[in-house]
Amino acid sequence: MSKRHAAITAVNAWVPPDLLTNEDLIKLVDTTDEWIQTRTGIRERHILKGEGLGSSDIAVQAILPLLKKRGIGADEIELIICATTTPDMQFPATANIIGDKIGAVNAWGYDVNAACSGFIFALTTGAQFIETGKHKKVLVVGVDKMSSIIDYTDRATCVIFGDGGGAVLLEPDESGNGIIDSILRVDGSGRAFLHQKAGGSVKPATAETVAAREHFVYQEGQTVFKFAVTKMADVSAEIMERNHLQGDDISWLIPHQANKRIIDATARRMNVPDEKVTLNIERYGNTTNGTIPICLWEYENRFKKGDNIILAAFGGGFTWGSVYIKWAY
Repeated sequence: MSKRHAAITAVNAWVPPDLLTNEDLIKLVDTTDEWIQTRTGIRERHILKGEGLGSSDIAVQAILPLLKKRGIGADEIELIICATTTPDMQFPATANIIGDKIGAVNAWGYDVNAACSGFIFALTTGAQFIETGKHKKVLVVGVDKMSSIIDYTDRATCVIFGDGGGAVLLEPDESGNGIIDSILRVDGSGRAFLHQKAGGSVKPATAETVAAREHFVYQEGQTVFKFAVTKMADVSAEIMERNHLQGDDISWLIPHQANKRIIDATARRMNVPDEKVTLNIERYGNTTNGTIPICLWEYENRFKKGDNIILAAFGGGFTWGSVYIKWAY
């Protein structure tokens, strides 16, 4: 009997229509279009505007067309795992709110927070429920409204992030395709270099923390960059070696869209040419948990059944990892 793998059988994503361009940011902070593009590769990013809208609203816009594409109802979904750093609320889980909004009346769910690596952590977790036979339809969501935690007076972070998200459906596959392997890593000492200072149980929100602007993303860019370049490239090379893959065997590298220089370094380490690397950071920026599912959605029509695909990510805290997939359709 063939081994049961968890295969991606549908993918969809959504980004809000409103744009925040580099020219817009020049009016807010001391920067230039050249400075931003040279260091990040970003030209514009999408921002969710409107009172009372959060990450779940982005997710719903991605999920409903996905269900239609797959020809299934929301009541067939058994589990929703939502990877997000910007949940709608501290509780309940955004996954639960998504389930309510799409009508997934038979699904249970929970959130995963691993910063920018969250989607691949959630994907690997969701795969376990398929592989064991516990569930047959698992929805994995990666979504963030990063504009809700960005300080638009801090030029070091405000140029990087945007809003958006996507989702994939996992179903059983016994033909040899699906999620084949994953390597996931964390190093909690990295929290000093990329975190949100206040709002958690260690430093709850007060008038003083709000006045001190401590509820926004804090990043020591150079330290994070050096760590990310090394770790994302290392883990991608490691998963290739473990599965006896060479650069020529890889159909697509789908990297987290944090910084074009990090993406380029990872591709070089894997010996994967530029034309096999998904890249859309210039139009969306870093949507955190949304970057990889957005790439899957944009490049979906270029994938072929049986393609060897490597997902790679790095996130704050620090978190990083890689997933090896054989595309199932």
